[in-house]
Amino acid sequence: MRTPAVVAVVAPGAVVTEVVPRTGGQLSTVHEVRFADADPLIVKQYAEKWRWKQAKEVHVYRLLAEHGVGPAPRVVHVDTDQAVTVLTLLSGRPLSEVALEPGALRVAYRRMGELLAALHRITQPAYGYLTTEILDPEPDNPAYMGRQFATKLAEFAGLGGPMQLHDTVRDRVAAQTHLLASCTGAVLCHNDFHEGNVLIDEAGVVTGFVDVENMIAADPLIDLAKTVQYDLDASPVKRAGLFEGYGPLPADAADRIELYRLYHALELWDWFASIGHTAPLSGIAADIHALATN
Repeated sequence: MRTPAVVAVVAPGAVVTEVVPRTGGQLSTVHEVRFADADPLIVKQYAEKWRWKQAKEVHVYRLLAEHGVGPAPRVVHVDTDQAVTVLTLLSGRPLSEVALEPGALRVAYRRMGELLAALHRITQPAYGYLTTEILDPEPDNPAYMGRQFATKLAEFAGLGGPMQLHDTVRDRVAAQTHLLASCTGAVLCHNDFHEGNVLIDEAGVVTGFVDVENMIAADPLIDLAKTVQYDLDASPVKRAGLFEGYGPLPADAADRIELYRLYHALELWDWFASIGHTAPLSGIAADIHALATN
């Protein structure tokens, strides 16, 4: 990574005291650059295969800033030639790394609910995967989610998923299509809003959220469902805090969230199977069956 060259452009004359590797992943390498007399910055370089996601990240963070949603990182500098983005650093560490007592955990999840509600006030013109625009937009939620379920079920079958379970999911979705029609407008959805992407300070106060690379335009309840699926299943304290913070929900919210949880479980099975990580598959399959038959 050309970190010194990038820093010279972004913070000319600043004295760099340390460059610290941060959690990255398959998409990018991430470093925190610390200065003697200035706030630290995040320098993120995308892998060649995923450099197209740089434009999405920049677009989404600027959209959040425009609408005052956050705290979230702010874009400081973009180098498209090197696939490098420089962002402000949010203080804190992932909630997933901290053990909070129940009262503080409920407060943290209440704030998470408030942040999701603010995000969901950003309306979108259609349904679909978001880059700098909505790709293959669908005009309504049944069309979009029908396509998504069909795609994930085809992947499930192609990756060797049990066909009996495939058919059970297909039949459940067909029987509950009316729930998908309850959503009458798409909004901006984080689509990965879990404890690993939410930061808190030493006092347990939420300082913001990160990782917007999965954002979609969709039913806001699909976002709540993913948070529930990843973090809340065994924790009434978390669930209570999240929904307190989020505010009023439609009358059919519980049923819609369960249907979207089924989608997220199916998507997760497909992902692990596609990368050859087979250990979790039986457990996820059991979760899929429970969600499809409850």
